[in-house]
Amino acid sequence: MINKIIRYSVRNKLIIGLLTIALAAWGTYSLTQVSIDAVPDITNNQVRVITTSPNLATQEVEQFITFPVELAMANLPGVVEMRSVSKLGLSIVTIVFEENMGTYLPRQLGTSLRMQKKHI
Repeated sequence: MINKIIRYSVRNKLIIGLLTIALAAWGTYSLTQVSIDAVPDITNNQVRVITTSPNLATQEVEQFITFPVELAMANLPGVVEMRSVSKLGLSIVTIVFEENMGTYLPRQLGTSLRMQKKHI
């Protein structure tokens, strides 16, 4: 079977050459039409609210900053999970939103809270 294919290819070089060029052209066209992402985004939809207060101890940061931010963020639509870390002068609240909310709405909701806290 292989011998017949080789024999046919050697006898009909023009047909095999045209098929090879057509296959390469089709591959090049397909390559330009496929959207390839080198590093796909597999992270969940999350927003981090980072607040600093260098004069507060850890318990005070938890009481006066982290807890009120968590309360304000708990009422936002589409919140799936909320994590927080309070350290000496630093509060980090991570809010995970539903995947179907897109990218920009959770950021906008988190930014609006940050702006409210800044003016207080």
